[in-house]
Amino acid sequence: MPDKPIRFLVVDDIAENIMALEALLRRDRLVVDRARSAAEALELMLVHDYALAFLDVQMPGTDGYELAELMRGTERTRSVPIIFVTAAEMDEARRFRGYEAGAVDYIFKPIDPVILKSKAEVFFRIGLQAKELERQRDAMQALARHRDEAMARLKAHTDNSPLGFVELDRDLVIRAWSKGAERMFGRTTDGIVGTGAVESGWIGEESACTLRAWCDSDTKAPRFSAEITPLHQDGHAISCEVYGSILDDGLGRQSLSLQVLDVTERKQGEEVRSLLIGELNHRIKNTLANVQSIARQSLRQSGSLEQFEQSFTGRLQALARAHSILSDATWASAPLDQLIDDQISSGTLDPDRLRRSGPPVELAPETMLRLALTLHELGTNAAKYGALSVPTGEVHVTWTFDRGRLELTWREAGGPPVTPPDRSGFGTILIGAAGGGDDGAASVDWRPDGVVWTISINEGITALRTASPAPEAAPGMSRSVPASLTGARVLLVEDEPLVAMDLQFELEDAGAEVVAVARSVPEALAMAADLTLDLALLDGNLRGEAVDEVARLLSRRDIPFCFVSGYGREHLPRDFADAPLIEKPFRPDALRTILTAVLAEMGRGKVGTAAA
Repeated sequence: MPDKPIRFLVVDDIAENIMALEALLRRDRLVVDRARSAAEALELMLVHDYALAFLDVQMPGTDGYELAELMRGTERTRSVPIIFVTAAEMDEARRFRGYEAGAVDYIFKPIDPVILKSKAEVFFRIGLQAKELERQRDAMQALARHRDEAMARLKAHTDNSPLGFVELDRDLVIRAWSKGAERMFGRTTDGIVGTGAVESGWIGEESACTLRAWCDSDTKAPRFSAEITPLHQDGHAISCEVYGSILDDGLGRQSLSLQVLDVTERKQGEEVRSLLIGELNHRIKNTLANVQSIARQSLRQSGSLEQFEQSFTGRLQALARAHSILSDATWASAPLDQLIDDQISSGTLDPDRLRRSGPPVELAPETMLRLALTLHELGTNAAKYGALSVPTGEVHVTWTFDRGRLELTWREAGGPPVTPPDRSGFGTILIGAAGGGDDGAASVDWRPDGVVWTISINEGITALRTASPAPEAAPGMSRSVPASLTGARVLLVEDEPLVAMDLQFELEDAGAEVVAVARSVPEALAMAADLTLDLALLDGNLRGEAVDEVARLLSRRDIPFCFVSGYGREHLPRDFADAPLIEKPFRPDALRTILTAVLAEMGRGKVGTAAA
């Protein structure tokens, strides 16, 4: 390095001679080392690098010639220049021996200072140049090392990146192809580098026109982006976002560097999301249209407002429960057995008087909704006029499935004598709609010993591959109310004004006192902490905020509560899985039955009987 001194070595067995040479050679940036013997000189040369060595020819033991030969025989000292110092007259033979031993020159004693300094100056400058070359070499090696490290890092990032890196020349011939591009397109580097992007089948002509336009752009420091659809090796198209930059090598040659991002999954996700939004919109409007039709037809066929409320609410509940089943199945197919179990848990069918048999099948969403209304109507009619209206009656539900066709039979037995109705009501129309039209159909046989309905469905039915045990049905809902709500002080926690108003009317109609309505979690916490309460109705979610804290506070105060929610049990506070759940839309009789049961269990209800 330039800040390190140049070193000369003086080897002489006489100390005065060394001192004289050292005095003549002294200058800045020069260090003169001394050695009194060949052995001492060799030890010094193992430690230091020397630009020049002065060797006395006449030394006891190993003389200057022999030391020079030793130096030439060792790799480390072979290149050290040697000047022999001698007082003897030189004949040709001795001079030749000195040059043969590796000397570059001679200096004769007595020493001429001018000659010594002149010869030493040459080697001093050579030493300086060697140091400078070493510095430049080290700097170049450091630069090369940093370059190699940077290239290695860049290559590692490039190879491991989810992006594909591709470089093309102006003729769109591929010059570089990263590991990411290999993974993305299934094309190896060896197989595609050197081929045209179009000719290789990687991109089409439309994409090539886009890339050529980038190459021909006059924009300074350009940065381009576009969406193209290159082809995988197996031929399928891949949706990609491409970002391009023009590179110049300084010699007038340009290339196009591309960063390619595979957005196929994102595109598919966007398409699925758009499809789902459209499907959701369709289902919501279809559901609203069904509710509208049920409301209009129920009103048209009802003899009184009370009769309308009962029929409409029951049908709406059947539709809502079917939606819950489908929601749990992410709106895929759901088992027929589960639909029948839902009719039992809602109280429409009595499990002790129901006989069913048939192969395990699944129902598509639209078929499920229609059949839910059908079973509700059949069960309601059986409870009012048929087999389930007397203690001895039974209902037999059987079905067969063959070649995509489901044939379900509803047969009643043990009930009062059957007579055909004078006219077909809306319930009969709903039952007949179960077939779904086309080849599907529903027929009825008004047998005196029990009505028989035969329903054929040709679409939306699939066989279950693995028959799983039917879920245990919840017990049917009691039609008697064990206690009264009269005088009960109730906190209503509900953020939907219309629903809150409807609940308040039902509670007050049952004799309860709604002492407060909370529409947010802070309001509910404040009211639950300060008010004297017998009961609370708790929505599962208030303006997007969970109600866990409200439930904990009520529990600490020993205030019974039940959830009123459109959410399933899995979305309600987990710490209160045993709390009763009234699903929206609610049935007034179910609301009263559950609440009076809760009060009776806590010992707060007043003994009595209320109308269902």
